[in-house]
Amino acid sequence: MSEQNHSLVIQRAVDAIREAVPDAQPTVGIVLGSGLGGLVDGMEVIGTVPYRNIPGFPSSTVEGHAGRLVIGKLGGLTLAAMQGRVHLYEGYSPAEVVFPIRVLVRLGASRLIVTNAAGGVNPDFDEKEIMLITDQLNLSGSNPLCGENDLALGPRFPDMTDPYDPGLLQLTREVADEIGLKLREGVYAGLLGPSYETPAEVRMLGRLGADAVGMSTVLEVIAARHMGATVLGMSCISNKGAGLSAGPLSHEEVKAAGAAVQADFIRLVTAVIERLD
Repeated sequence: MSEQNHSLVIQRAVDAIREAVPDAQPTVGIVLGSGLGGLVDGMEVIGTVPYRNIPGFPSSTVEGHAGRLVIGKLGGLTLAAMQGRVHLYEGYSPAEVVFPIRVLVRLGASRLIVTNAAGGVNPDFDEKEIMLITDQLNLSGSNPLCGENDLALGPRFPDMTDPYDPGLLQLTREVADEIGLKLREGVYAGLLGPSYETPAEVRMLGRLGADAVGMSTVLEVIAARHMGATVLGMSCISNKGAGLSAGPLSHEEVKAAGAAVQADFIRLVTAVIERLD
């Protein structure tokens, strides 16, 4: 698909969402990772659109991802919350993986909150902790900006000095302090998956500067920054990485950790949104 056609499909998706939810004018977009979809329970829901009803929107095949876009109010702002995302390992292209992010930004969500479940690489991190993402390593082997560039979406060579917005990071630190919530901070490494990392790979990631590892997020952030959106990223540390953990890893463990930290996550995100202008 050419960039021009890609841009047209993005606009068709936006139009379909606004047809389904006429008041869909979000200023904040949220991508809810595995086990973190409960945030929408605290929203004043305006409307819900299944991904299958949005032109060009890919549908997740991963258990724990509901696959719908929820538009609603939280903290006085209108949000577009993605309950579920897609990944490269499901067979989607980088452009398809980031398509929902581009649609959110085109809808008006100039600030994005991206979340994920991640394995702990930093040996000091414990399970069921929340990590603020301060930077990232794209080790997926892909980049959504490869190919012809559409200047209507963003520049050919976007700056990535601050993939995660310093102002949003500082605001979140202050909010966490106010509500008495301990936060970790660190670098998120995004790999292809779907197999979990080997102990040797976890050791390698630690030497590269990673504090947590997962199979999502990095491409989404590149696309968001390409379009000029600011990003806040958070990881739920669902388990210690291979070689640091007590036993084998499983997706059930990831979902359970997300459920365990969900209350703190919702409390934090809600408080941050209430402090946004």
